[in-house]
Amino acid sequence: MNNSDSLPAWASTLGVFDLETTGIDVRSSRIVSAFVGVIGPDGRTVESRSWLADPGVEIPEQASAVHGISTERARAEGRPAAEVVAEIAGALGELFSRGLAVVAYNAPYDFSLLAAETDRYGVPAVTAHPVVDPLVIDKQVDRYRKGKRTLEAAAQCYGVELHDAHDAGADAIAAGRVAQAIARAHHDALELPAPELHLAQQTWFREQSERYQDFVRRTRDPTFTASTGWPVRG
Repeated sequence: MNNSDSLPAWASTLGVFDLETTGIDVRSSRIVSAFVGVIGPDGRTVESRSWLADPGVEIPEQASAVHGISTERARAEGRPAAEVVAEIAGALGELFSRGLAVVAYNAPYDFSLLAAETDRYGVPAVTAHPVVDPLVIDKQVDRYRKGKRTLEAAAQCYGVELHDAHDAGADAIAAGRVAQAIARAHHDALELPAPELHLAQQTWFREQSERYQDFVRRTRDPTFTASTGWPVRG
């Protein structure tokens, strides 16, 4: 088996994680739905758990238009937010305790929002380590590729099917498969133990954020400051 067909050890079995929420501010937004699962080397789902929460606040129309969950549905079908947050944190903690890396596309969003929710409800925080963020890795290994870097764009670039985008389960599984596709395409550069890859992504994310900060300061806002914390914002 050549490098283009094989996977680094960290990518053979991966946890996957995604949230759909009430907004984009990680401090004030609430979880509406979530998915935590595991995919095997062929990208097939071997474990899965999903949640629908009643976030306890109105879900803005803009958010509902993205993920399709209305305030009315969340109140009627969703479980209490505190219970859901505790179960999500517990499920992720169990994956990390098994030594699995957990994939989250744009990890600082999902893990920072989860951290705010665990703090809000007095739930023990998740120690997010090791994490795999295909967005950070893709920007590192293919820095000069033009076009968007959304999950949909990355899935298309790496030949991963993504049906029902902005469903937590569909997005989480697709992100895991994108991570595996990147790992195959850039095997030698990414053949690191998962803890080392985690540390490398911290450095890559900081460098990427600093480049973006410099760009914005030059072109739009000289006072702009980008967050450099990964996988949880500082």
